[in-house]
Amino acid sequence: MRPILLLLMAALVAGGCGGDARREVRVSAAASLSDAFLALETQYEAERPEVDIVLNLGGSSALREQILSGAPVGVFASANQANLEQLVTAGLVDGPVVDFATNRLTIAVPAGNPADVRDLADLARDNLLIGLCSPAVPCGDYAATALAIAGVVAAPDTLEPDVRALLTKIRAGELDAGVVYETDIAAAGDDVESVAIPAEINVPVVYSIAAIAEDHRSDAENFIDFVVAGRGRQILRDQGFFLP
Repeated sequence: MRPILLLLMAALVAGGCGGDARREVRVSAAASLSDAFLALETQYEAERPEVDIVLNLGGSSALREQILSGAPVGVFASANQANLEQLVTAGLVDGPVVDFATNRLTIAVPAGNPADVRDLADLARDNLLIGLCSPAVPCGDYAATALAIAGVVAAPDTLEPDVRALLTKIRAGELDAGVVYETDIAAAGDDVESVAIPAEINVPVVYSIAAIAEDHRSDAENFIDFVVAGRGRQILRDQGFFLP
């Protein structure tokens, strides 16, 4: 029994010493970037196996608050510029803020558009179940701006914490319509259809990215370079984003 016990102990010691030695880069990214950043993570780690990209996806404003509260984050990609500007003011951004992608708003409806939603004006119909993102997050703020430009006073039945939460309810048929990003329609597949918002009342959606002060600063910068100037640009384009 003793030789077997020694072998087991040696194996445990070897396993402990030979653990994952990859350098972590924690990346907080807007929910609407989920599919794109999962693809970016896969490609980047294939090219740099010594680096482990750890994604944290959610509403941009919630992610901003996490960083302000001291969450260990190396890179922050926001669905608007305002959240990063607040972090700059707080002295938490380490390096330049770069606008790296754009998007457009659209109206999402369940497959077949059973409520016959045709434009933003329909979001004021009392007989429909309407969803918007919370005004505290970029998709809600952008939607409020577009509705104001169109002169529409919407009557939302729910305000969701991020665009993917809103899209989930539309896909499930719990809502008749909601305002999301064009890239979210593509991500939803056949469960959701899009009703276009005309360019004259649409609003520019700009994504910004920056490094947040922490260890492995060079790894964070390298990932940002990959997103904004490297092969990541093609991944973003493939996911339906526009490039500035």
